[in-house]
Amino acid sequence: MGPAPASAPDGPTLRLVLGDQLDPQHPWYREPRPDVVYLLLEMRQETDYVVHHAQKVIAIFAAMRDFARQLKAAGHRVRHVAIDDASNRQSLTANLDALIAHYGASAFEWQLPDEWRLDAQLSDWAARQAIACRAVDSCHFYTARGDAAELFAGRKQWLLEHCYRQLRRRHGVLLDADGNPEGGQWNFDADNRQPWPGNPPEPVDSRPRHDHSALWRQIEAAGVVTMGESQAAEFRWPLNRAEALQQLDGFIEHALPHFGAYQDALSGKSWRLFHSLLSFALNVKMLNPREVVQRAEQAYRQGRAPLAAVEGFIRQILGWREYVRGVYWARMPGYTESNALGHDRPLPHWFWTGDTGMACLSAAIGTSLRQAYAHHIQRLMVIGNFALLAGLDPQQLHRWYLGIYIDAFEWVEAPNTLGMSQFADGGLLATKPYVSSAAYLDRMGDHCKGCRYDRKAKTGERACPFNALYWDFFERQSERLRGKHRLAMVYKNLDKMTPAARAALREQAAATLARIETL
Repeated sequence: MGPAPASAPDGPTLRLVLGDQLDPQHPWYREPRPDVVYLLLEMRQETDYVVHHAQKVIAIFAAMRDFARQLKAAGHRVRHVAIDDASNRQSLTANLDALIAHYGASAFEWQLPDEWRLDAQLSDWAARQAIACRAVDSCHFYTARGDAAELFAGRKQWLLEHCYRQLRRRHGVLLDADGNPEGGQWNFDADNRQPWPGNPPEPVDSRPRHDHSALWRQIEAAGVVTMGESQAAEFRWPLNRAEALQQLDGFIEHALPHFGAYQDALSGKSWRLFHSLLSFALNVKMLNPREVVQRAEQAYRQGRAPLAAVEGFIRQILGWREYVRGVYWARMPGYTESNALGHDRPLPHWFWTGDTGMACLSAAIGTSLRQAYAHHIQRLMVIGNFALLAGLDPQQLHRWYLGIYIDAFEWVEAPNTLGMSQFADGGLLATKPYVSSAAYLDRMGDHCKGCRYDRKAKTGERACPFNALYWDFFERQSERLRGKHRLAMVYKNLDKMTPAARAALREQAAATLARIETL
């Protein structure tokens, strides 16, 4: 990166800002310091560890560039290294070595990464440096990395509800004057399971529009391999905190009132429904979870959104988001290799095209490829459901989820995929596998009506693949799952079937898996 300039005996401190640490409110930025240089590095190391969605790469690089602009405008010293910069070593530690030499740096600081691989890489590298190195907190989460391990010490199962109630109490969220949960109960999930009838209408998509065509050409020219549609000329993801706050405003006003009732709904007429689409802005830290939770609670207090909707939304952020992060840090390294059910079937090709006759899967995967997003029921009860029933390799699925979704960073994605969705951790997160036959998918959505497969048929050429695969999964995994109390009814119904009926379902499942590439 060029010869080191003449410098004072005490060179500047270099501070690293990762692509998911774009928080302008961090204490680092309270006032400009001439002895501090902020580093933002676009690198093939970060684009290539899995194949990412085109929109994910564009969104992070565009936001990093805007963040660098903001810092410069505020008087900070900034070094931004673009993906095609001739001096870019394309590796984090190689770039840091070169920049330390270039600036004659006397110290290096970084915010604690949220992904284990980066944490290990930086810690190992820092331990070998001659200059002073120090890590600071990102000041983003409600909890510290080790809180969950401490909270769940000695427990075989780490249940969300235990963590969620503790955090509600600790932070005074949705509590009445006596410190009890608003409405007399902690969880209103039972009120939030309605199929969407098409009315009320889905709110207008109020997200910003950007033309990132030039950046996309730069990314392609640098040789970055991606999947999905770039939509670079009509890009809809926020560039900075100001745009993310506008998106939060729109959600609170127009979508939150209906979010709860229809948060589990599926529809071929709408890919957004009433979901916030704030997870990208949250996970790159444009938004702070506290302000999002506070805004939702305020909407309830002011009578602008019902309690069930607000509680369900807050549970996703204050509850689930903090909980899975705690599980991740308690179980890494090693958690990403979990495969308690021994599944090893490769992902079929249509995971990269959406080209399948199963209408619900085609819609969920197609939406993912077009938008770099799918809501949680599409991820869990459509794509994840099929993957678990079909015995797809959980590590391959983990890498696919990590790459395709714009909000996917390993700390949040791995527990969701391997624990909640695939039961690959043996039931640490989930009390039972989250699987269903076509009946649930039909009840919660409208895809079955236009599908080539018959949602009611269990066997035959037109039988919905979910049906036979559902029963075959429980029979195949009987030794591991039969004793779980939440599955007692499943095995009771399985045991009631005649030997001939069970044999027919096994044959149907085997035939389905034999032609999985052409389903």
